[in-house]
Amino acid sequence: MTYLHAIILGIIEGITEFLPISSTGHMVIASSWMGISDTDFTKAFEVIIQFGAILSVLFLYWRRFLPEMNFYKKLFVAFLPTAIIGFFAKHAVDQLLESVQVVAWSLILGGIVLILSDRFFARLTDWGKKTKDLTYPDSMKLGLFQSIAMIPGVSRSGATIMGGLILGMQKKEAAEFSFFLAVPTMAAATLYKLTKIYKTIQPDQIDILALGSLVAFLVSLLAIKFFIGIVSKYGFRGFGYYRVALGLVILFSKS
Repeated sequence: MTYLHAIILGIIEGITEFLPISSTGHMVIASSWMGISDTDFTKAFEVIIQFGAILSVLFLYWRRFLPEMNFYKKLFVAFLPTAIIGFFAKHAVDQLLESVQVVAWSLILGGIVLILSDRFFARLTDWGKKTKDLTYPDSMKLGLFQSIAMIPGVSRSGATIMGGLILGMQKKEAAEFSFFLAVPTMAAATLYKLTKIYKTIQPDQIDILALGSLVAFLVSLLAIKFFIGIVSKYGFRGFGYYRVALGLVILFSKS
């Protein structure tokens, strides 16, 4: 992997992490198209730079991370399902990361769900539950929805947002909660990947990780603002059409 690869993947991560179009799926596709070797380091890179993007949430929403303790308790409860399932399913997930076809079908199916969601959840554009209204069982359910995103191409933010809508959350609130939940989730995933590769990582690879994470952080600052504005005005349908189109392109290109 080169520095140029790190910059390109950092841009892709920054744009896609908070959009319901699957950041991991896009990085798997981009890595395949650029001919990047499928090594332990490249797999770890695709996870670790996601934490760079997640730091933009702390930067933009730092005031939301200074509320009463209930906020952190709800985040912890929502984080648990992904942590537990991810621990036991990590080998299966790593194998799925190697399949571009899995990504393609996940993109298509997830896109159809997003297209339909605007029709079924239209009323939640202007009203609905807010984060402070969530119960602990609600938080657990949101965590279970997020865990579906361990399948490459599903989209962590998309799965969490859809769970929020099913629970009656306002669209903007569901999107923002998906940002908040990403912080402990990606922090844990990053720490796990670092423990797996720290003994074998080379000095130039540290620079590549730092560069990719920095680019992802900077691009994410813009992507979050863009996403919230689009969701508030137009909903999720456009992202759904994009997912379906991209998935079909991948399937036909591989046939």
